[in-house]
Amino acid sequence: MSHSSLRTYFLAALAIAPILTFLRRRARRSSKLPRKNERILILGASSGIGRTLAQQYVKLGVKGVCVVGRRADKIAEVVAECNAYKGPNTEIVGITGDFAEAEDMVKIRTQLESQWGGIDTLIVAAGVSALLPLMEVAGAGPGNVQKEGIQHVVDVAARATRGNFVGPLVAAVAFIPLLQSSSPSPSILLLNTLASAIPAPTRALYASTKAASLHLYQALAIEHPRIAFTHVLPSTIEGDFRASAVDGGTAREADPNKTGLKREAVARRCVQAIEGGEKNVFMPWFTGPAHLVYWLWPALLERQAIAKYHYTAPVR
Repeated sequence: MSHSSLRTYFLAALAIAPILTFLRRRARRSSKLPRKNERILILGASSGIGRTLAQQYVKLGVKGVCVVGRRADKIAEVVAECNAYKGPNTEIVGITGDFAEAEDMVKIRTQLESQWGGIDTLIVAAGVSALLPLMEVAGAGPGNVQKEGIQHVVDVAARATRGNFVGPLVAAVAFIPLLQSSSPSPSILLLNTLASAIPAPTRALYASTKAASLHLYQALAIEHPRIAFTHVLPSTIEGDFRASAVDGGTAREADPNKTGLKREAVARRCVQAIEGGEKNVFMPWFTGPAHLVYWLWPALLERQAIAKYHYTAPVR
């Protein structure tokens, strides 16, 4: 196929994408549960987008919001915040648990099945960051990486995999059957990252483990067509998510917390995407076409990524 034909197909896809999205949203709204009946489970609700989503759903007057996180003190804070916003018909449930632990997810599933009779919407918002180039994780010097450095990479990768792939995997296996059996309009939202679609330096471990969960959920969407899956891929979001990077790295971008997407805006877009039945949502919107540009002109995106992350390749 010639380059001119590729450009024609690309431009045509961009032109019809908004129309298709609008039609999908209309079809989904007609089948979506009324908010007053919706029971929502948020994994990773102790901070960031998960915490903001809990507050927004409570303000919308849903039937129930269950917030889950590993730290009991943080979950207690979220419950207190939500109780300050909630109306008389909304129930807030806070549970401490790790979404990568099968026992914890079974405990949560059992409680919600008993207390609510099931759930309608599952939001997977938990994850971990990693910010170093892979060879820096290995402690690479001018020579070959030693055994200890290789083992350190394996250990860090295991922590990234646990937080970004195993957790979403356990959550899916634990809650998909409950969603299908207890909800007339089941939904799952995976909060992922733009790095899953557009590669960047210093993000090798983070992007690869997040991409694994993205492809997992995209495949599950085909295997379970009665559940409306939504995958949100935002760029940098404000906040302290990167402060606990599993590789000990720090962000190289200029003032990432000041220039990142606002949590409230991302949370509102997540709610809109769930209610509209959207499949893949890029934030900002123009990063969606950029994802396609990467496959047509990768060198352009690679140069921009190098500049954004102030990355200089080591001289060997």
